[in-house]
Amino acid sequence: MGKEFAPRVSKKNRKTISLEDKFDLFRASDEKLLRGAKLDEIYLADIIVKDQVRTKFNDSSIRDLGENIRANGLIQPLVLHQDGKKYVLICGERRFRAMSSIKMKKAPCFVLENKSKEELMAIQFSENSSREELHYIDKANGILNYQKATKASERKIVQALGISKTEVHRSLLLAKLPKKIREAAKNYSIEKYVLLEFYALGKSALKTKLEKEICRGKIIKRAELRKILKNGGLVVSKGRGMTANAFVKALKSQTKNMEIDARTRKLLNSLVENTQDLIND
Repeated sequence: MGKEFAPRVSKKNRKTISLEDKFDLFRASDEKLLRGAKLDEIYLADIIVKDQVRTKFNDSSIRDLGENIRANGLIQPLVLHQDGKKYVLICGERRFRAMSSIKMKKAPCFVLENKSKEELMAIQFSENSSREELHYIDKANGILNYQKATKASERKIVQALGISKTEVHRSLLLAKLPKKIREAAKNYSIEKYVLLEFYALGKSALKTKLEKEICRGKIIKRAELRKILKNGGLVVSKGRGMTANAFVKALKSQTKNMEIDARTRKLLNSLVENTQDLIND
């Protein structure tokens, strides 16, 4: 049975609480933004969910969380911003989804008022990025969205979000990669440095080829990308059961597009021909 909550308290009688004493939710850099938040019970039907930092949710983990909340109650309240008679969700979409899945009517929430868009984005980013399961692509998108909304420089983003200059710079680079690459990074759990090193490559036929391999989930680790670059851009399929003839065909196809000098191309062609002769013997 779900946890029983206290009766609803009118707005003027709501108690202003100290977040520092009651909950260890946010870092010190964010506490001043949350001062004056009021703890209240809010109907889930009155909560509006807009774009969040997190975009990927695991249905199984949401169900598990819902059952945990059903048994133990909600330990960490949602964070909302009051907008007229409605409340906009700032932090806690995963908890919100879990409670909705078990048909909960109300939930304890920290209610904020009179916060600027920049302040709300900083709170939202901080709460989400402090959780290990937030994907680095979602984090990068959150930083880019903050920059677009506030027109802030990288230095000001560092101060507002409390993260390092290097992390801000790299995240902005990642967020500007093509959407299909960012989606592949999440779908195939591609290491962050694969994308960063791919971004640093100059425009070339090789980069176009690598982009296709990344989007197919064929390059997952940084070491794999570096090995391909070291080998002059030769990408060998990871699929099982490739025949020797199929391998030579793939080798011929890829050597045609390599940007190499005439001497190296001649050596490669000779290697391909010798390999084909061995197969035919």
